[in-house]
Amino acid sequence: MAQLFRPTDREVFGPLLRQDLSSFIQRAALTVNPGMSYLHNWHIDAIAWHLEEVARGGIRRLIITMPPRSLKSVSASIAFPAWLLGKDPRRRIVCVSYAEGLADKFALDCQKVMEAPWYCATFPVTRIAKGRGGRSDFETTRGGGRFSTSVGGTLTGRGGDIIIIDDPHKPDEAQSDAKRAAVIEWYRSTLLSRLDDPVTGPIILIQQRVHEADLAGTLLEMGDWLHLDLPAIAEEPVEISLGWRGTVRRVPGHLLHEARLPRDLLDQRRSELGSYVFAAQYQQRPAPMGGGLVKWDWFKTYSALPDRRSGDRIIQSWDTASKAEEANDWSVCTTWLVRDQMAWLVDVCRARLEFPELRRRIVSESHRFDAKLVLIEEAGSGLQLLQEFARTREVNAKGLRPRDDKATRLMAVSHLIEGGNLSIPEDAPWMAEFRREMMLFPNGKHDDQVDSVSQFLRWLAEPKAVPSIRFL
Repeated sequence: MAQLFRPTDREVFGPLLRQDLSSFIQRAALTVNPGMSYLHNWHIDAIAWHLEEVARGGIRRLIITMPPRSLKSVSASIAFPAWLLGKDPRRRIVCVSYAEGLADKFALDCQKVMEAPWYCATFPVTRIAKGRGGRSDFETTRGGGRFSTSVGGTLTGRGGDIIIIDDPHKPDEAQSDAKRAAVIEWYRSTLLSRLDDPVTGPIILIQQRVHEADLAGTLLEMGDWLHLDLPAIAEEPVEISLGWRGTVRRVPGHLLHEARLPRDLLDQRRSELGSYVFAAQYQQRPAPMGGGLVKWDWFKTYSALPDRRSGDRIIQSWDTASKAEEANDWSVCTTWLVRDQMAWLVDVCRARLEFPELRRRIVSESHRFDAKLVLIEEAGSGLQLLQEFARTREVNAKGLRPRDDKATRLMAVSHLIEGGNLSIPEDAPWMAEFRREMMLFPNGKHDDQVDSVSQFLRWLAEPKAVPSIRFL
């Protein structure tokens, strides 16, 4: 719907543009690209409402992941800063992109919006100060402004009350561990210190995913970020808030914006980019959900555990880590109901635990489910745990010495999954992370749940002792 706003509409639309960011984004898009045919879509309403919540102080940490060419930068790096400064020209906004040229372009486009007649009529108090505008920075007559830099750039002497990060990674450098690590280190060592108020100052990260260990993936693991995830094709049922406009319910297969990203175009992109890159950039999944060594549809599912029979056993499998620091791996326990060669996954316990707490957790999880046997990897912290339990007899523990590399271990027992020997719950609080790790392996950042499962399957596949029969 091109040309929604005409010069004669100023008095009618001025209040709407001041109060409603989604409408403002529409008008800003036509200013930045006057020849474009603007096609509005619900995802702009979703982005706008979440950004408005940041402006109101309701959200302090926001991550938005979405495909390229979906008005990501127009919304977050151009329109939103202009709208914030229109409402309060004293605000100081720091904007970041992966390249200096890109950062400059967004700054100039934001100035273009703020110098447009319709903007000046809508926000008569906000003006760019004469002589204080540049390619990357500009200030208002009230002391606020928009200040931009590229990842790795200097921000000495400059800060802001809000930080907006737009695509921090250069896509063609996504597979470089050193390049990704440099982005994350710069964020932690330089950018975080630029908030004027480190307690209440908000940070927004908007990007297309490029790797499991990119900045979005790293920050999401911290758990205190609100995540608005907008894949081009929905893979799971989800309800997305549009604020006062209501909600959108997405079901698997639902397209994000069919007018701009129709299915045939997405199929073409998948063919051109390959499944890995397409899954990251368009699906916000840094590896194909159906890829890896194990296919998700190999797992049988259950809605309720079967009634217990004589001979059924609860078996737990622990993959342990010895330190609880953020950079270390998780300790994981998978709990299984075992009947002959069939097994039902009952629970997944996943936590970062120092050794004393890890030992206590193993005992408590064993008692919680009345486990008949606890499998522990006979390596690292597992060796000390096995010695402790051999002495105290608190749990019936059995050590399994790992053989081969992790991928080989899973491949050796994957036939049990494909053959239907395992069932997992249709739904559980831990299911999303379990599925993600299983499907990403061996390309994912973490593999502790995979190790716990493959260790259990190795035990399940082992020949069990059969009681001898005496003939009289």
